[in-house]
Amino acid sequence: MRFVTVRRVFRRTALAAALGALAAGVTVIAPPVPVAAAAAGGTLQQVTNFGSNPGNLAMYEYAPTDLPANAPLVVALHGCTQSASDYHAHSGWQKFADQWGFAVVYPQTSSANNSMSCFSWFDATKNTRGKGEAASIVQMIDHATAQYGSDRRRIFVTGLSAGGGMTANLLADYPDVFAGGAVDSGLPAQCATTVIAASSCQYGSQNLTPKQWGDKVRGSYPGYTGPWPRVAIWQGTSDTTVRPVNGTELRDQWTDVWGISQTPSSTRDMPGGTTESIYNDSAGKPAVAHFSISGMAHGLAVDPGSGAEQCGTTGTYYIDSICSSYHTAKFWGLDGSGSGSLPGPSGVAVTGTTDDGVSLSWNSVSGAASYNVYRDGTKVGSPTDTSYTDTGLSAGTSYRYTVAAVDSTGAVGAASSPVTATTTGAEPAPTCYTDNNYNQVKAGRAHQSLGHTYANGSHQSLGLYNLAVTHTLKETSPGYFVLADSGC
Repeated sequence: MRFVTVRRVFRRTALAAALGALAAGVTVIAPPVPVAAAAAGGTLQQVTNFGSNPGNLAMYEYAPTDLPANAPLVVALHGCTQSASDYHAHSGWQKFADQWGFAVVYPQTSSANNSMSCFSWFDATKNTRGKGEAASIVQMIDHATAQYGSDRRRIFVTGLSAGGGMTANLLADYPDVFAGGAVDSGLPAQCATTVIAASSCQYGSQNLTPKQWGDKVRGSYPGYTGPWPRVAIWQGTSDTTVRPVNGTELRDQWTDVWGISQTPSSTRDMPGGTTESIYNDSAGKPAVAHFSISGMAHGLAVDPGSGAEQCGTTGTYYIDSICSSYHTAKFWGLDGSGSGSLPGPSGVAVTGTTDDGVSLSWNSVSGAASYNVYRDGTKVGSPTDTSYTDTGLSAGTSYRYTVAAVDSTGAVGAASSPVTATTTGAEPAPTCYTDNNYNQVKAGRAHQSLGHTYANGSHQSLGLYNLAVTHTLKETSPGYFVLADSGC
């Protein structure tokens, strides 16, 4: 998503072409009618008079109708040419706000600030502590926390593209405000401090050491020594707008700030061709997470569907691959799996499997009153001892489990390292669907973009979006379809 608007840069043929495609392809949803100091009750609403607003931004907010007191607060920043309501509609944050109980603030910039409605991640007069857009966003946070009684220890910020660059700056400017952040297809903090320097950050390496990157964060709030925000980084390997090196530089920057190694503590494969690399702090808790999505272009990773780990809707720069909002929220502990002080149980092991069940055991945690057991991210049990048997499962199917200790106040500690268990018996036969591309999309097995059709999950191309093209799709797991024209 382009967010450099210098005339000299516009003259470059490749950039001008990309800007034209962006302007033509993005659907901007009209924002709701403003209301003064609105109390959001299950709808996205605008708030006016939230502060002096030196950055000339608009404030929108969403909260579930039954929001509890002392709940977390998430700030979500849209990308260029987008709006608060567009980001709310596509990103999936509403689903998890409803499910796990937190409020979301959506700052919105406009063409009055930038010709393409980009947040000013590259302008030091607007993105530094106490100035411009950064100061306006903190005023929104102050307003929302007073309105909702939010937990000031659990405020998080996330953003896409230019919003991702501003997110990194906010984390550097206000580490005393944010407990964590997520930079989606964005830039390192203070990579550019002028518009002229912005394109260099987008398209190439700055050839800085981790310490030099870390110094940019430390220099944003001189004298601050921690604690630092926990940072998730999302980057597609085929991004030509914000080159993948930016994800690596973000990794270098925040691991250096934390004083930890640039070698991951653990890695694993995830859906959508995603590789997760975790960098633990000195206590063994994830401090930085880097998610690299193979083949994904510039945008926010979403995964439409009703599954526990699915979210969002596709659109221009909302790309069907994996629900980044779900995994970001989990990384922050918004699901309750990391809000307590108890460590993750060690020694989690699979002790037995049947056709429809998995048995687990783990080592006890001092101070634990019970344990939460999570299957593929969803809580399935709360035993008081150190073992659990999960039943009602499908034969020949793999499941991923984690366990978290719960103290006597109900606070849930950190999650354990994951283990994978596969039930016995034959794997259920996959279901195949043969139909034209129009009907495949209508049935929710595929989606269309710019006149072409793609299988949900695998994102394999099915050709033109019309009645004349027919393919067979095989559902290999819930909501994941692959081409099977040669036979199911």
